[in-house]
Amino acid sequence: MSDPQPTPTSLDYSPEHLTQRFQTLQAEFDLGLREASTPEELEDLRLKWEGRKQGRLTLLSSLWLKEAPAEKKKEIGQRFNALKDHIVSELQRAAGSRGQNVLDAEAIDITQPGTRRRLGAEHPLIRTWNEIVKIFQAMGYSVGVGPEVETDYYNFESLNFPPGHPARDTQDTLVITGQERKPLRDRLLMRTHTSPVQIRTMEQQPPPVRIVIPGKVHRNDAADATHSPIFHQVEGLCVDTNITFSDLKGTLDHFMKALFGSSVKTRFFPSFFPFTEPSADVQISCPFCGGKGCRKCKYSGWIELLGCGMVDPAVFGFVQQKQPAYDPKKISGFAFGMGIDRVAMMSYGISDISLMYSGDLRFLEQFA
Repeated sequence: MSDPQPTPTSLDYSPEHLTQRFQTLQAEFDLGLREASTPEELEDLRLKWEGRKQGRLTLLSSLWLKEAPAEKKKEIGQRFNALKDHIVSELQRAAGSRGQNVLDAEAIDITQPGTRRRLGAEHPLIRTWNEIVKIFQAMGYSVGVGPEVETDYYNFESLNFPPGHPARDTQDTLVITGQERKPLRDRLLMRTHTSPVQIRTMEQQPPPVRIVIPGKVHRNDAADATHSPIFHQVEGLCVDTNITFSDLKGTLDHFMKALFGSSVKTRFFPSFFPFTEPSADVQISCPFCGGKGCRKCKYSGWIELLGCGMVDPAVFGFVQQKQPAYDPKKISGFAFGMGIDRVAMMSYGISDISLMYSGDLRFLEQFA
């Protein structure tokens, strides 16, 4: 691109001289426009003429218009505006034309066969998660979420785990370092179950409550075929007036039939959990052999799947500190929890839990 001529700082104000000067400036711009062959060069030309501080139009305005005699300002202004309009319109036209050329070069021929994008598929864990949640949503339950880094209070104390309980042992719980100076209830840890969300929900919402809580949990377990330091749980909570153990049994029986088929049977055995009383373990008749006995049920005909029970009044006592509506004399409720990973492994015949966390496409493609 040729170098521009210097902008004149003085001017002969005769009409002939003004015409010659402005024609020279326009010709200089037109030459630069013809030589600008790339978008970068076109942008440089625009800045050279339209730049706010050092653009030639700015200099022309400050040097010619301001210094011109009063009787000449109108004529010079008209000629200046004509030159400016020419420059602006030509730059816009050139930018549009060359931009269209770029679009034409990159245009897609819709008559050509397209590149087929491979569709993804839900991970077996996510698929099982969604199936479980949908069943409870159909029964009127909402979905709760909460932090994975919890305080000792929400993870243990408010759930009736007293200090010294085995579940607090560092061999089971992953604790955050540097918490020794804090009171025990304020120390941070990786949640070992999704139960803290039950407490947080009750503190924020008066009864009735019906909530299902899927999520990731952490425990200091040695990795093997059936254990992982990271796994997934889904827990449920129902609190209202006159909630009984029969409601719990009916809810879980309906859930099992919806998930595994209408022929599945359930049975309950006494158990113990600090946050429920009475507590129970739940077994289902093996959906794979119909209760006759197979490898998946260890030839017993039954598979233990989850734990449950009626919410211990002591738990309501902790909630009452922030939400007085949870008076154990007036309300009752039940809670339950199960491992999503275990249900997925059982449903899809997966023998090693580590396969679900390996990211191996050869394994995951089986479920596409």
